[in-house]
Amino acid sequence: MSEHEEHSGHSQGFYILIGLGLLILTATTVGAAFVNLGAFNPVVALLIATIKATLVVLFFMHVKGASEKMTGAVVISGFFFLSIMLTLSLADYLTRSWK
Repeated sequence: MSEHEEHSGHSQGFYILIGLGLLILTATTVGAAFVNLGAFNPVVALLIATIKATLVVLFFMHVKGASEKMTGAVVISGFFFLSIMLTLSLADYLTRSWK
């Protein structure tokens, strides 16, 4: 078994299809930027970006099919550090004199 076959659970064609899907979603994002949706422009852009990020994480970063315990640990630690960042940012904002 070669080195590439060992780590990859999908064929090269599958990754090309995912890559083409990401390119199509990028073109959709660009197209949506030229359509006036009012307050929904950022919502649509973030929705498409979330779909693209999910595809990248699941397939290119090989999270799909990985150990559930390890994935859970990474997700929990990510939210933990996000909460630290938000807490410190909010503390800084609330202690400013110009509010």
